[in-house]
Amino acid sequence: MNPTDLQSRTEASAPASVDLKSTSLYLNQELSLLDFNERVLAQTKDEGVPLLERLRFLCISCTNLDEFFEIRVAGLEEQVAMGALTGGPDGMSVGEVLKAVRARARGLVEDQYRVLQQVLLPELLKQGIACLSSEHWSASQDAWLQRYFMEELLPVLSPIGLDPAHPFPRILNKSLNFIVALRGKDAFGRKSGLAVLQVPRALPRVIHLPPVDGGNGPHDLVLLSSVIQAYVDRLFPGMTVDACYQFRVTRNSELFVEEEEIDDLLRALEGELMSRRYGEEVRLEVAHDCRDDLVQYLLDRFSLLRDDLYPVDGPVNLNRLEAIYDLVDRPDLKYPAFSPSLPARLARHSDLFKVIREQEILLHHPYESFAPVAEFLRQSATDPDVLAIKQTLYRTEHDSPIVDSLELAAQNGKEVTVVVELRARFDEAANIQLATRLQEAGAHVVYGVVGHKTHAKMLLVVRRELKKLRHYVHLSTGNYHSATAKSYTDYSLFTAEPTIGEDVRQVFLQLTSLGKVIKLGRLLQSPFSMASGFMERIEREIAHAQAGRATRIVVKVNSLVEPQIIQALYRASMAGVRVDLIVRGMCRLRPGVAGVSDNIRVRSIVGRFLEHARVCCFHNGGDSEVFLSSADWRERNFFRRVEIAFPIESKKLQRRLLKDLEAELADNAQAWELLAAGRYQRVPPQPDEPMIASQSRLLAELTENPG
Repeated sequence: MNPTDLQSRTEASAPASVDLKSTSLYLNQELSLLDFNERVLAQTKDEGVPLLERLRFLCISCTNLDEFFEIRVAGLEEQVAMGALTGGPDGMSVGEVLKAVRARARGLVEDQYRVLQQVLLPELLKQGIACLSSEHWSASQDAWLQRYFMEELLPVLSPIGLDPAHPFPRILNKSLNFIVALRGKDAFGRKSGLAVLQVPRALPRVIHLPPVDGGNGPHDLVLLSSVIQAYVDRLFPGMTVDACYQFRVTRNSELFVEEEEIDDLLRALEGELMSRRYGEEVRLEVAHDCRDDLVQYLLDRFSLLRDDLYPVDGPVNLNRLEAIYDLVDRPDLKYPAFSPSLPARLARHSDLFKVIREQEILLHHPYESFAPVAEFLRQSATDPDVLAIKQTLYRTEHDSPIVDSLELAAQNGKEVTVVVELRARFDEAANIQLATRLQEAGAHVVYGVVGHKTHAKMLLVVRRELKKLRHYVHLSTGNYHSATAKSYTDYSLFTAEPTIGEDVRQVFLQLTSLGKVIKLGRLLQSPFSMASGFMERIEREIAHAQAGRATRIVVKVNSLVEPQIIQALYRASMAGVRVDLIVRGMCRLRPGVAGVSDNIRVRSIVGRFLEHARVCCFHNGGDSEVFLSSADWRERNFFRRVEIAFPIESKKLQRRLLKDLEAELADNAQAWELLAAGRYQRVPPQPDEPMIASQSRLLAELTENPG
């Protein structure tokens, strides 16, 4: 079903008395994404979160905001430049959205640095973790840092004095730089007065001071930017440094490749990756006390306006402070360690093929181990009865055990086909290397379908058993990435159910070959049947409600922004269907509107782990249907990506999933509720109500050594 068909269906069944397209029923998705980042930043102020974890949340909020500017703000500015006026269903023009986004982002940045300077650094100091500014260095520390500068930094720093022979340099995206004001003449009689110092990314941004004669605390730290500013005059012998201020530029990082006009997507992307470092400027961050003439000089150099300026009271890249987490060995200031568990059947039996044949296995990461996924692929690579392995890879880590097994399988003569999504944002370079490595091992590597990112998470193993071929399948809501499987919550399913196996085989055939759309037996697939499949199930709940039967819809996704599916949820609410939504990030739906969405509740969970699973539950008159999916409820996921949703048909596994969702809906420790006004409010425990933290409950129930 395409978006036009979906809209026609929605309009045909909408009550005449309600305009479901009214702009008052929709929230702005860009502002909603900033709301999510504010919820992340709120973790830094939560005294129930360990101190070093609060610092990490600050770093995460910085990384999130960087990407927001690189992609979302850059996209808005491109629309303005092209003369676009109309925005989304919320009715805001592109210009209005950009203005509102800048104002909200500026407040967020101010809050980030206020938390750093007034909350986190003082709290760290109380714990003996000192981030020392130059005015607090002892004489022995100053001497050690001078030596460090001369021996470790000076040889790799290359300041550029600005004059007609040395124009303003190209500044890398998100790199640390300094603008330096000078007096005097150099050896050649030049006196331009300005220089730019670009700091190599390889240099550590946080320096852990060793013991010195004057005595150091065990966790005395100094920022690289402080060291450079303290000794920058060493880079300009004979000159006087009047001022030295750090700055950073954020650039448009969206890649553009006209896929239908190229012959080799891999080679085209390689060329585009080089240009990403120098895309159009969208933001300038400078030290908050930078001289105004230097600020204006930088704005002019980057063709930016004051609206694009973000003064900061601290390091220009807060994300680099995450190094403190690793440098400081204080387990008492971090989340307690835990060991992911194994389901009992997996722990008892080493033959995964036998275990999967007997019963489907549902894993909940990170509470349950990702190791069985890697082990299944390893066994498949060495099993003489395995004939073929097919897998999609969207993101994976360097030196991935998954890739090692695929490489081994190809070398062992298995028919290995890997669909590598080269356009996975910010992982393009890694995926190009991955594709090249697999091709060299003898695997068949394809890059999916032109115009549609392959975001589905699928693994198919074809094995000969008793003179017949059996399909073993692993499907997941998350990536084949063992590192993120330790910090992202996802579900994954092992099954040998024949219809699902055949469905997965057909989807792989679509991705690697040519042919018409094939009707699948169990799976829903974007861009063909997922949107219509979910719409049909929402319509069915409406029919149940109209017939007086019990109804309910529970959906957990990262984003909910597709207008027609939102209209269907509004109609469900109007028919009396109870709709519970757990939406981590962007949400255009406005809950709690009288007569329209007063039966809809929207929650967001922000905790130790990043909520990443997508789960859709439909009560269906007591005969529940539950789907897990790789797809968010966005236009791109429904219509411009290859995605799958797979059913969980075991009633036992359905009950387990519903239990998890009910815990999240009852969470009063890490939950936020979206109000009708469009902002989020933290859900507090009611008087005499026990504290319910859904992630903590799962840690206690599923892990072997919960903290």
